[in-house]
Amino acid sequence: MGVRQWIEGWPVVRQLTGADPLGRGAAAESRVTSALRPRTSQADRVVASVCPYCAVGCGQKVYVRDGKVTQIEGDPDSPISRGRLCPKGSASKQLVTNPNRVTTVLYRRPHGTEWEELPLDRAMDMIADRVIETRRRHWQEEDGGQRVRRTMAIASLGGATLDNEENYLMKKLYTALGAIQIENQARI
Repeated sequence: MGVRQWIEGWPVVRQLTGADPLGRGAAAESRVTSALRPRTSQADRVVASVCPYCAVGCGQKVYVRDGKVTQIEGDPDSPISRGRLCPKGSASKQLVTNPNRVTTVLYRRPHGTEWEELPLDRAMDMIADRVIETRRRHWQEEDGGQRVRRTMAIASLGGATLDNEENYLMKKLYTALGAIQIENQARI
């Protein structure tokens, strides 16, 4: 490349001599930037989703290619977020694609030092068995002659990612179990 071509290829010269005096279009492009394509352009499909980080429920568009997530962006059609995402929502692609993400159930036995993988069905059965046994062992029918029908051994602290409907169902579940210590972290 000659000196003249190099100078004419310089963005400031293109801006001053070309049809883009504000440098917002072609004047600001280089050969490298003009060859770039958005990460969303090669997606096989776009899936509507909701950000998993808090109870606001910002809309997301998940771009998928060959069954793998390639990009996650705010959904402009969402009446809640109108295409905007907070820093955590903007980084949610890493939540899905991080190679260090745990994708299996890990269990460490009491007094154990090592984690072991468990099938999901077995882990769910273990949790259900422990909830039922805890409720059975700690059930109070009365307290000081007053009918209470409760257990003080089970409590619930909901996370901020739960929306009103999920919190409603959690409240119903724990109330049916007889728990009275039920709280959530709802931010809205």
